[in-house]
Amino acid sequence: MSSPRVRKIADRIQVIVAEMLERRIKDPRLGFVTITDVRMSGDGQQASIFYTVLGGEEEMAGTAAALESAKGTLRSEVAKQLGTRIVPTLTFFHDALPEEARALDEVLARARAIDEAAAAARGTSYAGEEDPYKKPREILDEDDDASDPLGAEGDESDDEDDTTP
Repeated sequence: MSSPRVRKIADRIQVIVAEMLERRIKDPRLGFVTITDVRMSGDGQQASIFYTVLGGEEEMAGTAAALESAKGTLRSEVAKQLGTRIVPTLTFFHDALPEEARALDEVLARARAIDEAAAAARGTSYAGEEDPYKKPREILDEDDDASDPLGAEGDESDDEDDTTP
């Protein structure tokens, strides 16, 4: 989908199909379905529609069957609302991205727990300071004598030089 026109058509198809599933398709097998993405071929003849379903395997299978049976109705509505000469063929795919992301989060959490357990067993500590980032310098008060490198004596010596003839 390199063409901006094809991307706009794909976005429009996503909206049309989502609205149809929400309002007009009354199949009881249709679960809580979300249209996540629509990808089109460069010539606009094929539209791959990716969806997710809230629930388990039963809801996923029922939703897949409901989408297959409603494919003709959805395509005719897409044709009516798009108004293009060529109406793409709709193909539905279950989007496995949320499940893969959840599995990856679980693997990362398990690895983090193993690292923390290994660090606790070794009694390791930080190589440098616990917080390695530099802090902004604190500005001392002007009245503080510790901040004056010459001290009060330096001021008096300047006064003496002014009074000598």
